Amino acid sequence: MTVRKQDIIAYFRSLDRRSFMDRRQQDAGRDEAFPIGYGQTISQPSLVLEMTIALGLEDHHKILEIGTGSGFQTALLAAFSNEVYTIEKIPQLAESAQKRLEAKGFSNISFLLGDGSLGWPEHAPYDRIIVTAAASDIPKELIDQLSPGGRMIIPVGSTDSQDLLAIDKSIEGKLEKTALEAVRFVPLKGKYEI
Repeated sequence: MTVRKQDIIAYFRSLDRRSFMDRRQQDAGRDEAFPIGYGQTISQPSLVLEMTIALGLEDHHKILEIGTGSGFQTALLAAFSNEVYTIEKIPQLAESAQKRLEAKGFSNISFLLGDGSLGWPEHAPYDRIIVTAAASDIPKELIDQLSPGGRMIIPVGSTDSQDLLAIDKSIEGKLEKTALEAVRFVPLKGKYEI
């Protein structure tokens, strides 16, 4: 069943972003990105919400998330899908996010420490893929792991200029790319680093 936009918005509003940050910053409620350590950030809430809605989630979906970070985006995905497979490259962030999400009662999330740009082929294909760091190019490995009829949301570009892309894969395997907006994310670590 297709997830209703208003349900995502209602759940999003119930999530306290401060509970996903080690330093409980008083101004964490503002709509801006904040550092979470190790050169990484937690994205501004409006962008997290926008990216989640742009995925076009259905409750039976299996999702691959590249860049667990604080786990804030992961929580939103897990609340509205069947399974979430999330990959983080930085051990300290991966560990703290897993603890937070398990403490919140999520049992449909699988965690992997590694180079997210290579995906998680053992569990492919995925109905949806979301990348929360900017890549120099669209990783072929992720395209290969996207189901026919699937969609990927990914920021692509340079350190100074990135586009948030929606990539739809047809049943026949053809790709259609749509630029949603200009964005600025931290670089994706690994093979497709900018």
